[in-house]
Amino acid sequence: MSFDITPLADPRPAASSRRLAWLASGDDGVPLGSAFLRLFTKEGQEHLAELRLAVHGAERRQGVGTRLLEAAADAARTERRRSVIAQAEQGSPADQFLAARGFRQVLALTYTRLPLADVDRAAIDALLDLPHPGYRLTEWEGTVPDALAQSFAHSRRAMDDMPMEGTDFGRVVWDVERVVAAAEAVARRGELLHTVAVVDAANGSVVGFSELVVPGDGSGDGEHYGTAVLPEHRGRGLARWMKAAAVRHALERHPGLAGLRTDTADGNKPMRAVNESLGYVPTHKAVEYQLDL
Repeated sequence: MSFDITPLADPRPAASSRRLAWLASGDDGVPLGSAFLRLFTKEGQEHLAELRLAVHGAERRQGVGTRLLEAAADAARTERRRSVIAQAEQGSPADQFLAARGFRQVLALTYTRLPLADVDRAAIDALLDLPHPGYRLTEWEGTVPDALAQSFAHSRRAMDDMPMEGTDFGRVVWDVERVVAAAEAVARRGELLHTVAVVDAANGSVVGFSELVVPGDGSGDGEHYGTAVLPEHRGRGLARWMKAAAVRHALERHPGLAGLRTDTADGNKPMRAVNESLGYVPTHKAVEYQLDL
């Protein structure tokens, strides 16, 4: 089979990354597949790239994916990247493709979903009424309020010890500029970002957060982007408290929403227990792969 690989460029780099792209097309110009390579640019992740590769089902096993992968890997080397990560649903053609081409499995993820029609609202209200001495909840839409921006950015270090098993993910360094840019990126896509945070009543600082992104029209499924509590404040039920508040928000503000989705590393037993206690049901598993350059 004869086909061409055309390099493309993303004209609008993000605040913490930029993208390269390749399009595979046949002699007749019909697209066969594509590859996107995200190059992280912020301190702590300059060694890393993330690959997303797709080939039309009818065009597989003809070398299209291999050529796209070669183009992306060569570019990653040129950009002096140490590792390329990619994710695939367990048992899928992509899973088999990556495993056969030098990628190694570094992380297992379980995806779960909470059908909102099945939620016991009384149980959610009961969880929210449980006392958490010394703490209070606060919530906001979109960009973090100025008064909380600095401590919210600081609280993002709660993700630093998230179980990543063998993944060469580096350390994401968060500052106010980065949290604002992340919220603005969600808004540009036409989606709605809702954040629940736990505040230390003694000093007013954010010590934990849970982010929920909802489609702009309030239909379909929402997605949890991240939930974490600073190490020194764990073991007090704060993660479940925040997620329960996010569920209540979804029920009250978005009655057309069908469900909430999240993914959790299999090694993250505390968060898996939180999700299970709230009624999240496993839907599928995914594998994080890594190519060491």
